Amino acid sequence: MRRHVLAGVAAAAVLGLSACEDRSADGGWSNSSGTVALSRDDAFLYVVDADNGVLSVVETARGEKVGEVKVGVGPERVVVGPDDTVYVSNRAERSVSIIRRGDWNEAARVTVGVEPMGMAVSPRGDTLFVVNSTARTSTEHGTLMAVDTRTLEIRWELAVGDEPRGIALVDGGRRALISLFRQGDLVTVDLADAHQPRLQRERTDLYDRANEDRGAILGDPLVSPISFRPRGMADVVVSPDGQHAFAPMRWSREDPLAKSGPARGESLYGGGGPCNASGVVVPGLVTFKTEDGSPRVDDLNKCRPSFGEVPDFPASTLVGTESTHPLQGPVAAVVDPSGEWLFVVHRETDNVAILPTGRRTGDDLESTRGGSVRQVVRVGSGPSGIALTRDGRKAYVHNAFDHSVTTLVNDGSGARTNVRTEGSPLSLAGDTLSPQQVVGRKLFYSALDSRMTSRDVSVSCESCHLDGREDGHVWGFPDGPRQTPSLAGRDVTRTAPFHWSGEFATLKDFLDATVTSRMGGGVLDATLVTQLSAFIDVIPAPDNPYLGAAPTPSQARGAEVFKKAGCDRCHAGEHFTNNEQADVGTFIIEGPLQDTREVRAKGLNTPSLLGLARTAPYLHDGSATSLKGRLTERRQSTAHGTTAGLTDAEIDDLVDYLRTL
Repeated sequence: MRRHVLAGVAAAAVLGLSACEDRSADGGWSNSSGTVALSRDDAFLYVVDADNGVLSVVETARGEKVGEVKVGVGPERVVVGPDDTVYVSNRAERSVSIIRRGDWNEAARVTVGVEPMGMAVSPRGDTLFVVNSTARTSTEHGTLMAVDTRTLEIRWELAVGDEPRGIALVDGGRRALISLFRQGDLVTVDLADAHQPRLQRERTDLYDRANEDRGAILGDPLVSPISFRPRGMADVVVSPDGQHAFAPMRWSREDPLAKSGPARGESLYGGGGPCNASGVVVPGLVTFKTEDGSPRVDDLNKCRPSFGEVPDFPASTLVGTESTHPLQGPVAAVVDPSGEWLFVVHRETDNVAILPTGRRTGDDLESTRGGSVRQVVRVGSGPSGIALTRDGRKAYVHNAFDHSVTTLVNDGSGARTNVRTEGSPLSLAGDTLSPQQVVGRKLFYSALDSRMTSRDVSVSCESCHLDGREDGHVWGFPDGPRQTPSLAGRDVTRTAPFHWSGEFATLKDFLDATVTSRMGGGVLDATLVTQLSAFIDVIPAPDNPYLGAAPTPSQARGAEVFKKAGCDRCHAGEHFTNNEQADVGTFIIEGPLQDTREVRAKGLNTPSLLGLARTAPYLHDGSATSLKGRLTERRQSTAHGTTAGLTDAEIDDLVDYLRTL
């Protein structure tokens, strides 16, 4: 176990442990994550605003905005190269914007893959690595792309798994660690050959290690027989010594759900989390050894490290304490220059948790229910990024929903309150959404507002509908297995009735049941329903690589096959659903989690097919891993379209068409 100096003294306080040298040049440690970054000398703070499509430039010495650069649509991440060149990934435009320091204009824009997110610059500054959520011609996998920073040409592109999101360089830039968002896992890429990269490790044993004791004895109050699935792995950051990487993510409960007791408000989502803490969605943090990309993770059923592991790494669950606000929705993280402290940004609870990187005990920590933190600091609404100065004495947090920046400093006042906000948040831009949509978004993402959830549950709508989409997770609801449906780009509010079982005639009925009975919140009035609806209606559809200027011959033929097979009888109209109930032969009637008799008698609500290409797996129980697999598996059945007479070529054409919806 590594030795640590207790941070109870002001001289060793979190933001100011030591004046460390800049270690980012070795291709590992970065002092920023998400939507903010600092210039190499900390003189300028760069902030990207997805709503406004701009990069704001703030002079840190004066705390004033000194420039604004119009970039692409939907900018999501920003990084700074060794020569102080600024790179912005434009998620909604398949591009990266390039800005030169001092010239606050876009110098160039490079076309990359679909929904680019994470970026990293090689130690020499000659290569920009871009993580694309999907390839330019397929949603089967995302890619890692290398861009020559001098010529701005694409050197190569490598498939790296489903929906990748974050990236960190290690080993002097000779390897890359890439987080998979929905799968909640890490990919390792060998970059030693600059012209021919290769996958070194496609996945880890994270799930198995976190659920080693799934069949534990019920009588042990510290042991749970349920299991948890990692997902929402938003980013990956590396310690200054380059030995460990940390990935903020979420744990989602598997197995059947049941209502919790009166102490938790009879909520379906309350309790049952790791270590019996919080709700069925719990914020987490996974530590990986950069040497081989292997995870160091707690056995979540026992609230302690896996067998043989020494607990000199953070707890795998991030749990608030009685004296702090709840934690939920980790989206960004950064390690301070000393390597001793980790800052994790929680978008759904509007705060930053500060915890040690290598211990779980100490007089300066607040330990409870399997997790330990030093401090939780409130910031603005929807925080999405953090940057630390290279001496570790100041931090900047971007509040995306407020379009502002909160500054954190060390006030040196003692063991538990050494980090505080400095001054008022700096406003950088205005709202582009309507007032109703602005409030609706904050409600949708809030795991803190008592109208939406209880403290014991601490989940938001976004806890399951990641980015307003889906999480690829199947929940064990009382009426049967239910995969999270996407809300993005589907005009959900106009497709009543709601839920897989279609039991809610109006959106208010659905929200009342979800917020009150599941999330532990209150009964929503008409105003809140209107506000939530206003935001849900404008959640943009995921970018689709299968859409072109005109349908391909295969897609055009597939549209005819869609009619021939009778798909349009149920999947009708502009939303590709007739909003009626149907039995398509997919009910689960065996095993521990079955569809109830009432549901089987009534049928399932026909889902919209909009955005189908990015929402695998399919069906209410998530049992179909691909569109083609679903169509060929049920080929002899007439319950789900008349596919029995379709040829192999027609099936392929139908799949090509469905991907365009």
